[in-house]
Amino acid sequence: MKKITSTLLLLFSIASFGQGYLHQSGQNIVDGKGENVILRGLGLGGWMVQEGYMIQTEPFASPQYVIKQKITEVIGAEKTEKFYEAYRANGITKRDIDSLAVWGFNSIRLPMHYNLYTPPIEAEKEGQITWIEEGFIMTDNLLKWCADNKMYLILDLHAAPGGQGNDAAISDYDTSKSSLWQSEANRKKMTELWKKLALRYKDNPWIGAYDIINEPNWNFTGSNKNGCDETSNAPLRELLVSITKAIREVDKNHMIIIEGNCWGNNYNGMFPLWDDNMALSFHKYWNYNNVGSIQKMLDYRKEYNVPIWMGEGGENSNVWFKDAISLFESNNIGWAFWPMKKIENIAGITSVTKTPEYEKLRQYWKGGGEKPSPDFAEKALMQLAENYKIENTTIKTDVLDAMFRQVHTNETKSYKKRVLPGKIFATEYDLGTNGFAYFDKDVVNYRVETGTFEEWNKGKTMRNDGVDILPCKDDPSNGYQVSFIENTEWLQFTAIVKVAKTFDVAIRYSSEKAEGKLHLENGNGKISEIITLPATGSDTIWKTVILPGVSLKKGTNKVKVVFDNGGFNLNYLDFLVAKK
Repeated sequence: MKKITSTLLLLFSIASFGQGYLHQSGQNIVDGKGENVILRGLGLGGWMVQEGYMIQTEPFASPQYVIKQKITEVIGAEKTEKFYEAYRANGITKRDIDSLAVWGFNSIRLPMHYNLYTPPIEAEKEGQITWIEEGFIMTDNLLKWCADNKMYLILDLHAAPGGQGNDAAISDYDTSKSSLWQSEANRKKMTELWKKLALRYKDNPWIGAYDIINEPNWNFTGSNKNGCDETSNAPLRELLVSITKAIREVDKNHMIIIEGNCWGNNYNGMFPLWDDNMALSFHKYWNYNNVGSIQKMLDYRKEYNVPIWMGEGGENSNVWFKDAISLFESNNIGWAFWPMKKIENIAGITSVTKTPEYEKLRQYWKGGGEKPSPDFAEKALMQLAENYKIENTTIKTDVLDAMFRQVHTNETKSYKKRVLPGKIFATEYDLGTNGFAYFDKDVVNYRVETGTFEEWNKGKTMRNDGVDILPCKDDPSNGYQVSFIENTEWLQFTAIVKVAKTFDVAIRYSSEKAEGKLHLENGNGKISEIITLPATGSDTIWKTVILPGVSLKKGTNKVKVVFDNGGFNLNYLDFLVAKK
């Protein structure tokens, strides 16, 4: 009888959730076969909802509606719409999703702006709810690209009608209008939007879940404006329960994800849970990557027998990424990092190129001065939209390496294939983590814990490790230099030597005042003398000194450049065959 009952329960589970549907099974997220799934995801931040920091307008235009006002002021409403059409068309394409699948991601979190699906309440007749096709078509296309790659798509309402938090940039909240919490009409529109989405996608197994509301941060009764001291969160719970009920009227298949107040993390008053196919999301930024940092969520998982998911985190160093993902996966927690594309980005998997023309436009918005002509501004903006195509971005291989390979090994990997003799540019040190591929004293930002912003890469260029990198104007160079070098820091390089040789190594450096010192090592110890680098008189005056008699074996060599005394800039090391 027990066997028959177990078989019936299994058949019921498969019938209820279907082949491939993600769903809750106790404390786990499982697929339609009942197999545990760890979601390895990326949030498509900036595509449907712009945030000022992603396009470098944060000081003067953070919410999207303000950004749009700035653009409209210089090129007019009609051309502004054309810019946004191009921006969204280029921002995420099939090529993006194909690339993410190849790199190792198995899921996508889509931050949606409600205004691509339905107009604001101010544009509707009283009690009316109408629909806009653009958002649904964008979602349909993205879902197809995900399905083609066997990736789950998690729908995330990032900008709810009216805006759900006092951190205005996140949800495009216009403080001159009624927020989500101040307007029954906004809450009704949000509920109907979720019901519409659920009806549309109820039978698609590649929809992974519905993340009902992103990062609510609102003071219902407390003094903290972002809801961090709320003890009941009654309005939030009431809305989530109501929307869940609306979704379940049309969709029994898909998992529902909820987030607490205070940017997703304050779950006071949110229990007991009200549905048997749910997960709790938490967001994690700028704090320590130890069990204590997630203990409260682990406790919720156990106490309420519900899965947990790290729905958003990032904006930190490669060291933080590796440590965070290791923490999550060792505790059976899926994750979605943030975001995919930003201008001049080192902490994401791609970087969008900023043109001089866009910078001129940005400076006008920031400080006034001569207004660019409409033609100039339009060309600058349309070029920016073109730069958002993934083929025009810079792929950040070091970030991807930290998120996937480095999670499983401390082995280093050559940044690029190189055979000596030849130049090794200093910024092209091995891929790997601190203490293995390089050693730097500042490698991560723990400002939530320490109360101090800690810059892990003072130059904010090229790579996302602790090594400090600045643009380089020396000739030749690869465009970058290692700077802010401190005593005892080091870099490791992997190179191939076809025949055992002795080299004289030309060190290309600059230094305003400090007298630097360095030597070379391999796994067995020192392979060179310590050489002194006399000050050149300026950070932009470059000189070369020769480090003689460096012997390397046939085959693969891992060479460390150890900085005995720092204070200088390093461009490259040129391995020259020693003259006999």
